[in-house]
Order: sequence, then C-alpha cells, then structure tokens
Amino acid sequence: MKIKQTWLVSLLFITGNTFAQPLQEHLQAAFNRLQADSQCRYASVSLTVLDVKTGETVFAANPIMGLATASTLKTVTTITAFNLLGKDFQYQTQFGYSGLIGADGALNGDVIIKGAGDPTLGSWRYESTHEDHILSLMVNALQKAGIKKINGRIIGDDSVFGSQSIPPGWIWMDVGNYYGAGTSGLCWRENQFDIKLKTGRVDSPISVARTVPAMPYLDFKSELLNSPAGSGDEAYAFLPVNSKLMYLRGTYAEDQSKKAISVALPDPAFDAAFRLEDTLKRLGIAVANDPESTGTLTAKGQPTPAIATNLTTILSPKLSQIIYWLNQKSINLYAEQLLKTIAWKAGKVPSTDNGVEVEQNFWKARGIDPHSLNVVDGSGLSPGDRVTTLTMATVLQSAKGTDWFPDFYESLPTYNNMKMKSGSILNVLTYAGYQTHDGRELCFSIMVNNFNGSSRAVKEKIFRVLDELKTP
Repeated sequence: MKIKQTWLVSLLFITGNTFAQPLQEHLQAAFNRLQADSQCRYASVSLTVLDVKTGETVFAANPIMGLATASTLKTVTTITAFNLLGKDFQYQTQFGYSGLIGADGALNGDVIIKGAGDPTLGSWRYESTHEDHILSLMVNALQKAGIKKINGRIIGDDSVFGSQSIPPGWIWMDVGNYYGAGTSGLCWRENQFDIKLKTGRVDSPISVARTVPAMPYLDFKSELLNSPAGSGDEAYAFLPVNSKLMYLRGTYAEDQSKKAISVALPDPAFDAAFRLEDTLKRLGIAVANDPESTGTLTAKGQPTPAIATNLTTILSPKLSQIIYWLNQKSINLYAEQLLKTIAWKAGKVPSTDNGVEVEQNFWKARGIDPHSLNVVDGSGLSPGDRVTTLTMATVLQSAKGTDWFPDFYESLPTYNNMKMKSGSILNVLTYAGYQTHDGRELCFSIMVNNFNGSSRAVKEKIFRVLDELKTP
C-alpha cells in the first residue's frame, strides 16, 4: 500500500512540474523580451505570479524591487478597507441645526451639514447619492421640522478629516484637476465640476464658455491655447490660493469632441452649503446670511457650530458598492477617503499618514514587511509610492476565500480579456489582477517604471507577457 501511495504522490509531483515548467519557461521568455525591449532600456521591470489557492510562487522576476505603483495601489487600499471596515460599512452624514425654531417657523440658528467622509455624497454614480436626491432629502427634513425661514447660515462642516486635503507627494500640476481633487470631511459631487470651453483655430486662445454647475463665486482666467488635431487634452487647472481666481493653462486639441474639462472644487463643503441655500431660496425659504464651510469660518477666526438637533442621517452606499466604482473608474478621491477612514475607525486622527500607518501595520501582522509597502497615499497618484510586485500579489492572493472576494473581483475592470486593475502615471505602467491557467487560479502584479516612448506600445508589450497566463 505504501508503494502505491508513494507512486501516486510521485506521479502528482511530476504532473504538477509538467504543468508549471512550460508556464514558467514561457513567462521567462516573454519577460526577457520585455526587459530587453528598447522602450525598457533604462526601465525597471518586475513581475510576480502566485497560485491563488496555495500562495506558491509560480513565477518571479525582480519580485522585491520597490517600484511606483500608479493606480494598482488601489487594490491594496481596497482590500485593506474590506478587511478593516467590512463590506457593509456605510458613511453617515448628519443634517440638522443649531438654535431654536420660533412659533413663526423661523430658525434662529444655523443649518449644518456635518460630513463623515462619505466620498459619494452628491455623486451621479448612484441613484441614492445624486445631488438632486440629497438636496431633496435635506429640504424635506427642514420642511418636516416646520422651518420656513433661516435667520442664520447654511454651513458645510468638513472638520472630521482636518484641513489637509492633499496627500503628501502629489504634484502641483495634478491637484487642480478632477483626478487630483483633495479629500474632505464633506465631499460633494466627487469634489469636481466641469468647465465648458469655447475653442477656435490652432494657436488661438480658448475662453471659458460656462461651468456645470454654475460657479458664481469663482472667477476664471484662461491661458489655454488651441492645439493641432491629435495632440489631445493637455489642459490643467490651478486652484486659487486664498482667492477666487482659477487659472487654466496648457493646450487643448481642435479635434477633441468634449470641449470641456473637469476640475477640482476648491472647497466642496462650501459648495454643498451653497447648493442647499440656492435650492431653499428658489423654494421660498429665505436664508439671512451667506453660506459657510469650516474652512471659510476658520479663515474668519470663527468656530463651526455643533448640531443641536439632528433632522436626518444620510447613509452612503455600502463599501462594496463604493469599491466597485473606485476600481472600475480608478477614482483617486474614493481611495484617499478610504485611507483616512481606515485611520479614523482605528481610533487615530483621520490623516493620510495615519491611514498609511494602519495599513502597513495590518499587513505587517500578516507577514508583509512595511518597507515593501512604502506608500504615501491610497490611490497611487503620488510618484513617490514604492511597492514590490511580490507584496502586491501577496495582498491579492490573501483576498481569495473571504466573504467579500466576489465583490472585490467584480470591481476590477477587464483589460486584455483579463480581470485586473491598471495604473499609469508619467513613464509608469502597471497591472495587477487574476487569471486562470489550465484550471489553476493565479494572481499577478507587473510594473514597468521609467520606460520611454509611447505608453500604448508598452501596454501592448506588457499584454504579450500576460497573455502567457491565459490557457493555451
């Protein structure tokens, strides 16, 4: 009997090696071609492939080289959030007032929207978060309370996440644009708005036609120029610093069909208060004073009043729904809000630095060296992030078998007919995800830093490597 068992084990071992060896050989050949390519002459290239079920290393090339991750870092952030917050976690925005309501229905106090870090408030991605729906909830709550006039202000309280909205390491050119919108304790419309452009002939100035929504409290100075067809959207917004003036700089190709750019809100909490006040005035509910936010009040040396009477609590979508769009559309804001939330729920001040610390400690307890997860933000927008492909693949492998894994897997986009997250910043292209090869579930992370030339060409070359993971 022992002989038969030994023979069976030996057969299985040989069969396993027979499976693994051609895949390893093919991956090695494909990786060598990528590394030797002229676009990667001065690049750092790394690939790790793990068996999802066992964690066994299927292939590794430069697996412990710390590299810029770009947006594949979002896989680490979201898996950490699933672990620490739970898939059913919801943010709770409080809406209420200070002061007292008189017999005539006049509120002698302030109406306060107190944020709790919900990145989806006012977002168009969910029916329950759309700005019209949220404003209706607030208006209905005020009307139900019998408030007919407000002898005070509408205040957006974003104090829960502090005043530092931009994570360390982000570059100035990014932060005025929609993808570089800063964090806020009270987000609104994903902290962005659109600027419609009035374009013309090549090399002529571009002017601002209008904004969506209207932004009467901001001024705009366009230094944009029309550029030749094929040159793309190279327009950048620069946020006002202690002023109401926003600059637009760069170029915008004449063949761009959208004729618009999306830019970051300077003060999302103020904008939320402004929109509610505007809605109330149109409904005949007068507000005595101008809208405020924690930021505008702080600049005046005034405190943000607390809610004395809460009228309603606005729940966000569940974490699994938030993470779906976070990974599908690579929303930097969502990732940064989650990182601060992780710190907050761990009992720490909800800062980016504390979120990183909690994240690193969580994975350290699971055997991952924090030096291999050397990050400064949650989205990967910072060029200073450094993570190894071995660490990223290990984090991906750990998600399998959890009750939330189906939600995480579903959140990953499909590229090259593979479920994986992509990442791209200047001269950096990365992918991380899952693939089944001959019935064996694999997870992988591949990073290319400092390539030269076309990112599209490098992408195609990376896909040729990843194609080896597909069943022949």
